This record gives sequence, structure tokens and C-alpha cells, in this order.
Amino acid sequence: MNTYKNFTVRTDADGIALVTWDMPGKSMNVFTEEVMDELNAIVDATVADTAVKGVVITSGKSTFSGGADLSMIKSMFTLYQQEKAANPQTAAQKLFDLVGRMTGLFRKLETCGKPWVSAINGTCMGGALEMSLACHGRVASNAKSVKIALPEVKVGIFPGAGGTQRVARLADAQSALQMMTTGQSLSASRAKAMNLVHQVVEPDQLIPAAKQMIKDGLKPVAPWDEKGFKAPGGGIWTPASAQLWPAAPAILRRETAGNYPGALAILKCVYEGLQVPFDTALKIEQRYFTQVLQTTEAFSMIRSLFISMQELGKGARRPAGVPKTDLKKVGVVGAGFMGASIAYVTAAAGIDVILIDRDMDAANKGKATGEGLVKESIGKGRLTQEEGVAILSRITPSADYADLKDANLVIEAVFEDREVKKDVIEAVEEVLSEGAIFASNTSTLPITGLAKNSKRPENFIGIHFFSPVEKMMLTEVILGKETGDNTLAVALDYVAAIKKTPIVVNDTRGFFVNRCVLRYMAESYDMLIEGVPPAMIENAAKMAGMPVGPLALNDEVAIDLSLKILKATVADLGEKAIDPRHMELVSRMVEKEGRFGRKNSKGFYDYPAKPAKKSLWPELKSFYPQKKAEGVDVNTLKQRFLVTIALEAARTVEEGIVTDPREADVGSILGFGFAPYTGGALSYIDGMGAKKFVELCETLAASYGLHFKPTSLLNDMAAKDETFYGRFDPYAKEKEVA
Repeated sequence: MNTYKNFTVRTDADGIALVTWDMPGKSMNVFTEEVMDELNAIVDATVADTAVKGVVITSGKSTFSGGADLSMIKSMFTLYQQEKAANPQTAAQKLFDLVGRMTGLFRKLETCGKPWVSAINGTCMGGALEMSLACHGRVASNAKSVKIALPEVKVGIFPGAGGTQRVARLADAQSALQMMTTGQSLSASRAKAMNLVHQVVEPDQLIPAAKQMIKDGLKPVAPWDEKGFKAPGGGIWTPASAQLWPAAPAILRRETAGNYPGALAILKCVYEGLQVPFDTALKIEQRYFTQVLQTTEAFSMIRSLFISMQELGKGARRPAGVPKTDLKKVGVVGAGFMGASIAYVTAAAGIDVILIDRDMDAANKGKATGEGLVKESIGKGRLTQEEGVAILSRITPSADYADLKDANLVIEAVFEDREVKKDVIEAVEEVLSEGAIFASNTSTLPITGLAKNSKRPENFIGIHFFSPVEKMMLTEVILGKETGDNTLAVALDYVAAIKKTPIVVNDTRGFFVNRCVLRYMAESYDMLIEGVPPAMIENAAKMAGMPVGPLALNDEVAIDLSLKILKATVADLGEKAIDPRHMELVSRMVEKEGRFGRKNSKGFYDYPAKPAKKSLWPELKSFYPQKKAEGVDVNTLKQRFLVTIALEAARTVEEGIVTDPREADVGSILGFGFAPYTGGALSYIDGMGAKKFVELCETLAASYGLHFKPTSLLNDMAAKDETFYGRFDPYAKEKEVA
């Protein structure tokens, strides 16, 4: 038996070496420089050992591997930036060599002359799947936990260690493109249907089945290394391909508006790679991967959607030195749709929940919402019947506040009204144990003001969920002026337990996400008033990279809620705080036309009975004189949407609401889908440079209003050529320690 730090190698009596990947101190196996060095040594050792007839590689953990490690991805960008500054001529070549390392290792494994089988026992993604595809055989467990994917496109890159070439030579081109350009996860059976996996077996049969493949005489040669190999479907020059390839870029453009260089590179890699020998194809892939890694989009997306998201999820903002809270029981007050959904995600995380409302009927109705969510998840195969029953058994409906006495945390999710919330805070605090935390799920009311109703403002915090709670990955944790470190730590421990990503923001009206969302919708009001055709407004927003147009989003949020917010803003801040034309438009929609949004099936869109699709309300065009479409510059519309949101994000930093640029970026993408290819609202500014952004703001302000004027912080950053990640460095403390 040979032992490495990250692998164990045991050779059995049949001469089959079982390589078990089990990294010490990590919950999941990932590729690091050290792992690649050891794997390289294992390939050499097993080739040299005449007793070894074949190799099975598997994981000693509950999952196989998530792919490349954060630190490795980070170091790639750091090395490139340093090299570019020192030797711009050789920087791209150095990066090319660096990205070829994994490709070369997997090709070495594939051509080593001894058969390798990958035994996949759980999540197998990214580089780990690319390694498995280089093995000569693949066996997967039929456990529900098995997810097979190449998700790189979601973080701005693409499968660059042979993935584009091997998938396109195992599956038909259309399925290969679909899998890689969406980053979708496959079940073991779907992977088998696509020819990416040879066998699917019961979990306890995984290693025996993998060894059996070798005993049965598995050839140590990949299909594409055999003479006369033809790709499934016949390759590029066939009638079927003549239909696929002209359409593929058009479909991709429809889905991505050309915003994602990584997605387009997948098409190029597959199209060009299938026309040349395999080793040449790997070089083509390596060239495109090097090119994509140098784009602003790849840098920004990897930073926000891969690195920052994991750092925030692992508690980057959690106060140091506070012991972890093991939440045993959580109370939720308010069993409406929001409260019931919060109770559901809490119970799904294995925590007991007391769901309180004014009477048992209302509380039971809240539990019924949970039952509906369980039923839906069982129907989609996400939960088993037993798991669903277990979740519901953890939710106890009640009308008695005394049932909250032993809860570690109570979340209030009642009507958005200061008086109603005041009554709840007082009633809960009557029974709450001494160290317990009170959290408000308010979406707009400042936490410091609500905490004035509390006898223990240091134990009072905001945890703002987004609807639908079970699908939205983000939560905003809002600090009141007196919120203590222990309270923040408990709130972040809770958010981690329910597997959501937190951003921590200081107190303000609308916090971070809603302030930005309201700007997005307000810009669409301006465009309507200017006479921009509604369809152009929606399409320009999507072309800018937003997942839904602002009018569709407003319908989801509810137009009558927009009216309430406008009225509340006037009541609190005076008439000048809003644009009177916006009030006129929204009042007309709600009070005159009775159009509240999706909830009453009529808003900016009409919502006919299914299966018919929603469509823009034709009468909307009669509200204002319409401009001719050809007279409207789509590029300017796109800029207006992104700039108005990014400006609001910059204001929250200037006001000290957001103190960590990672949170503004991750919050803007997860909260309302701000163009992910930019890396988020602040990365959008950093990506183009503060100077250029300020010039763009000045241009837009001259034509479309003073809300586009750059702030003093941005002017200062432009003058000093600073970035948000430079000026507000989230790693500054770590660097001081180092």
C-alpha cells in the first residue's frame, strides 16, 4: 500500500489498484497543485508496477469532487496579473502553459497504457468530471446525491481540461452543447443515456462493478484514440450537423445576448475540435481557455460567483471569537406565505420550528403552505416521501407565544406595519429566554427604528428573505445601531444552516437589494414616460443581462406595493423625494385601471389562463406618445439600466450601508439577477474603470436626469484611478495579519 497525503493506493490480489481520494481536513475533494502532483506520481507508479493490471479511482468522502480549488483559481489570475505587469509579451504564454497542466495530466492518464475506471459516488463536477472522462471506464452510483456536471460556464469560464472535446466525442453534439452551455447537472441515469457513464449501480456495488470492468478486459485506449473513430452523429460534415451548427450560435445569442465569452468559446471548441485529431483539439481548447481567462467577464464572474460567494457562505463576515450556535428551535411569527416559507426552509435544514399566528386556523394554514412545498418537491423527485414527512413533523403550528420560550431565534414575518410589528416584538419578548435573538424579516422598515420597541436592542437584527424563499439563495442580514456581535453571529449561523448566502448590511431604508431594485423599476417608468415602446424596454433589459425585464419584475413584486412604497416615501421624506410622474403612472395603473400585477392577473402584462403565455398589456402604449423604435438607441437603454443600479450600489458604499464590495456584488446578482457576466454592480464599475464610468454617468445625466450624476466618492475614485476592491479591500485585515 502506498500512501500519499490526499490519496491512498491499495492493490488487491487481482492486481487492481484502488486509489481513494480523501483530502484531510476538507469536506470535499478539490484539485490543488499538490493533488495534481500526487495524481501524476500515482500514474507513474501504477504504470511502473508490473503487479498493477488496472486502476480504480474513487472518493473516500460522501461526494466525489467539486472540481478545482478556490486558491488554485485565484492564483491563476494573480500570476497572470503579475506577469502582465512585469512581462506583458510573455504573460499570455505563461497562462497558456499554466492552464495546460491539468489537460496534460489527464491526457497522460488516458494514454498511460493501463485501464483506469472512475467510480463516482456523489457530486462529480468540473475538473473531477473531466478527469473521469479521461478514464477508460466510468461507473456511477444510483444514489440521489449523484450530480454530474460541467458548471464552469456559470462562473464565466468553460470546461478547459479536455471537457469540451471528450463530451462532444461521447455524446451527440446537441446534447453536449446543451450540457456545457447551461452548466446543467445530470443524474447518473441521464449521464448514462448521454454515454458519459458506462454503468449505474447500487451504492454498495460501486467498487466491485468498477473492478469488474477491468477484470472483463477493459481496453486502456480511449475511443478517439482508436483508428477510424467517428464522433456520435458523424461529426461536423453531416446533414444533421448542417441543421445544428447554423442554429447553435443564434440560439446561444437569444439566451445570452452575446454577454458570455465562455459560452461562445464552448461552441468554437466543439466545432473546431471535432474537425481535427484529438491532441490538436486539446490545443484548440487550451487556446480558447487562455483567451477567456483574460476577459473581464471571467475575472469578475469567478471572483463574485465562485470565490466571494463561497467566502460569504463560509462566514467571511462572522465576528471572530464568537462560539458557533447550534440552533435547536426557531420560532416564526406570522404564518402568511412568507412566514410559512421561512418555517419550511428552517425545518428542511433539520431545525424544529414553532409557527405562530393569531389563531390556530391561521397557523395551520401556514403549515399547509409547507405541505404544498413538500408535495411539489416530492413530485419533482427532490425529496422522498419519508424526507417530506420528517420536514413537516418539525413544524408545530401554534397560537400561543409561550411556545417560544425555549427558541434560540425568533423571526417575525408579519404585515409590513410599524404598529403590528411593535405588538409582536413586545409579545415575543415577554416569553423569550435571556440569550435568544429576535429577527425581523422586514423588507423596508429600518431595523434601528423597530429595535426601539425592544427591551434588548443588542439582541435585535434584521434577516430579510426574498420570495420565493425556498428558491432564492440570498438573505440580507441587517444590523441595527445597537445590534451586538453575538446576535450577528447567531443570524449568520442560522443562514448557513438553511444553506443560503448572507450579505451583512447596515441599516437604511430599503437596505441594499430593494434600493437597487427600485432604481431598476424607476428607470423603466422614465422610459415609458419618454415614449419608449414597452417591448423595447423589456428586451433591452434582457439584452443588458437582466433575467427579467423591469415591467415583468414590477408585476411580480406587485404594482400596488410600488404605490405603497411611493406613498410611504412621500410621507417620510416629503414630496421632493419622488418623481411626481412616477406617482401619476403607478396610481393610474392601480387606482384607475385596477392593475396590481401578476397577483390579479393584470399589470404591465396580461396573464391569461395557462398554457397561454403572458403578454404586454396593449393599452400601455396609449399612456404616452410613442417614439418610433428605430429612433431609440438600444445600447443607451442597456447602459441606463446597468448604470442606475450600479450608481445606487455605489451610494450604499458611500453611505456606509455596504462595507464589503463582495456583498454588493453577490447581493446584486443573487438578489435580483444583476447582469451576472459583470460580476455584480460594483464589479461592473471596476471592470470598465471608475474614470470611464464617471464619464458615462455625466453623459447619461445630461440627457436623462440628475439621478445619473456621479457621486463624490466615484469622482474621487476616478481622479485617483481606484477600484472598489482596492479602496475597500475585503482582505485588508488578513493582509495585516500576514
